[in-house]
Order: sequence, then C-alpha cells, then structure tokens
Amino acid sequence: MNKNNPHPECHQCQVRFKSVFCDLGKEDLDTINNNKGCNTYQKGQIIFYEDAIPHGLFCINNGKVKVSQAGEAGKEQIVRLAKEGDILGYRALLSGEKYSCSATALDTTSICFIPKQTFFGLIDKNANLSKEILKLLSHDLRKAEHKITDLAQKPVRERLAEALLFLKETYGLEPDDATLDVVLSREEIANIVGTATETTIRLLSEFKQDKMIDLKGKKITFLNLPSLIKTANIND
Repeated sequence: MNKNNPHPECHQCQVRFKSVFCDLGKEDLDTINNNKGCNTYQKGQIIFYEDAIPHGLFCINNGKVKVSQAGEAGKEQIVRLAKEGDILGYRALLSGEKYSCSATALDTTSICFIPKQTFFGLIDKNANLSKEILKLLSHDLRKAEHKITDLAQKPVRERLAEALLFLKETYGLEPDDATLDVVLSREEIANIVGTATETTIRLLSEFKQDKMIDLKGKKITFLNLPSLIKTANIND
C-alpha cells in the first residue's frame, strides 16, 4: 500500500460517517490514521483474491467494487456490490479464514487499508464499533438469505428487474436523474442475477421494448420505474 496517495485524513473524511467507524473518537481516529495505508485501484484491478489470507480491513473512500466468487468451471458469481463507506474483507478477518471471494474495482476506486492488529485493537476497546460490526454482519446475512430465496423461487425476469432496482439503490443515478451511475457489462449483470449472459441480453431487450428502460451501450436509463417495480414483484 502506498501511504503517499492523496487520501483524506481520517478526521476530515466525510465517508466515515457512512461506515462502521461513524462513532469513533479522536484517539481511535488517530490510531487508524497513523497505521493505515492507502491506494487507488483502476477499473478491473483486483483488490484481494479469493483464497488469500487476510491481513487487514479495506475501507472504500471513493469508487465502486464488486465482490465475486468463482463457481463451477470458474464462472463468476457476484455476491455483493460495494460503494464508498463500505468495508471489505471483514468476515474473513473476524473468522480467521481465507477470503471466500475476490474484490475487483468497477471504476477508479480509492481504498484505505487498516492492518489486522489495528482493527482488532479498536474492537477490543470500543464497544460501539463492535456493535456496528455486529449490525453489519446481521444486515449482510439478511441480504444473503433474501438472495437465496429469490434464486430458489423467483423467475429470472423478476430477478433481473430487482437487480436493476438494487443497482439504483446502491449506486444512484447520474445528474439526469434517470441513468444508472454505474457501468457493468451484460456478463456482470448476469452474474448478479445468477443466469446466463444470453438470457440477460434477451430480457434487457424485452424491458426496452416494454419501455421500462433504455439502453445506450452499457448505460441503462430508467423510463418507467413503477412498471419495473411491478415486474420485480417487490411487495415492500
């Protein structure tokens, strides 16, 4: 990790208020700031590899990251999408196991790395941080359970519509207030949904024909959100 990259001091970092470090005091922030390393990853660059041994925690300062697992024949399954304020690699770190997934930058992404000893030292002395980590674990478990249910019970068309809405919730929209503020290949979208790339391409074309979305290259623009929500069969 390059400590000379222009990343903000922890005290001045507004992103931390979106993360598990939101309630840390000056002393704890000093500890992180004095021990962290920072780096900038370009689109497609690997942040950590599946089956590698974790040595610390990754905190996204800016950018977008996909977390994926290799399935049969090496086919990628995207299990999580992360954004600024999110932390990566914490489950492997807490369990003392190897990474079960790989993390890859989806665009230019700035990340701070907190060494294992520093992270565990903060958890040992800070009850609020421990509670935030537990909340995050519970939240991730709920999302995993929801995804398992969807894969078992929802048709692919509904899952794709829900995935597009999830991307909107995660990364938001461009200034036109209609276009997804993330660029993914059709294969990556298929790997989120859990289906074949050809099926994703066909269904996206159907959504376009139904005037729910518009497609310009890899850009996806929402035209009729209520219709897309109805297609996703989301009840809440």
